[in-house]
Amino acid sequence: MLFELKEKPLIIAGPCSAENRLQVLKTAEALKDLPVSLFRAGIWKPRTKPGNFEGAGAESLQWLQEVKEQYKLPVAIEVAHPQHIELALQHQIDVLWIGARTVINPFHVQELAETLKGIDIPLMVKNPVTPDIDLWEGAIQRFEKAGLKQVAAIHRGFSSYNASLQYRNHPNWIIPIELKRRRPDLFLINDPSHITGKASLVKEVAQRAMDMGFNGLMIETHPDPANALSDAAQQITPTQLKDILEHLIIRKQTTADVIMKSELEYLRQLMDGIDAEIIDLLARRMELSDRMGGIKKDCNMTAFQPERWNEILESRSSRGEKHYLNANFITALFEHIHDESIRRQVEVMKQISNAAKP
Repeated sequence: MLFELKEKPLIIAGPCSAENRLQVLKTAEALKDLPVSLFRAGIWKPRTKPGNFEGAGAESLQWLQEVKEQYKLPVAIEVAHPQHIELALQHQIDVLWIGARTVINPFHVQELAETLKGIDIPLMVKNPVTPDIDLWEGAIQRFEKAGLKQVAAIHRGFSSYNASLQYRNHPNWIIPIELKRRRPDLFLINDPSHITGKASLVKEVAQRAMDMGFNGLMIETHPDPANALSDAAQQITPTQLKDILEHLIIRKQTTADVIMKSELEYLRQLMDGIDAEIIDLLARRMELSDRMGGIKKDCNMTAFQPERWNEILESRSSRGEKHYLNANFITALFEHIHDESIRRQVEVMKQISNAAKP
């Protein structure tokens, strides 16, 4: 099986788009001696705006057949319509994937699942563009219910209006981690190309995915990235891919070292105790929020106090820095705490208001 949980990661590589026959075959030639298990290429490209290169279309399926025949590399493409699936099957495409823009629409996903009913082909499902784990898991389930036995998930990051300057798509690692918690049997692939949007950062994110126990990597690779017709900035050369794979550190899920296991268990127990203290402290903090809600109601004040919130952010971030805690982490943490605090205060104010009614 292709999506079998192993110690070594599944490596998927190839260009963002199949631009022409020479480019496709040149890429495959450069990848054939690397530990690449699957050759990927975009045939139909869903571009954000019209006028950009939208793929070579059905014509390029023949080029992928040549990749299979000449270089013995299985091939994978993205499909977004039933017609795409029909053409892919006619040209003996080995693996299909569903893109982020398609996954966001359950109607489209269901239509594709029904088209694939009864067909035994490996399928990969990218996360939706929005950080919605239920939508992602639901798409996977639709294909599984259609009878597909090999379904994998691809983490390609999430779009955001306030996108990080560092990455093209925010990785939001907690979402694939939660998906893996819900589905420990699910094969999870990381797409550092789409997450970073920058070739220089692909190696860093690929290693982080390995550190977190991902089962595979999908990396966009082009013989001449600077002149690529789509997503030029995020594609790397086959030589760069070779360097990444040679230096990639593959982590294990466990260790046979008894002493290290014992030390790890000891530290986990300490951490469990601290987590219990954190929860107890949060409960005490929320009790104070409830009391504040009552006072604000009596004084006809708003639950949200901007000046106080700015003071909290500044003071907590400053304290966190003294303990070498990441400022973004502290901000995100207290945003959640503050949101819950305001929610509880509003509820208290409602209760008091309702009790005053005749």
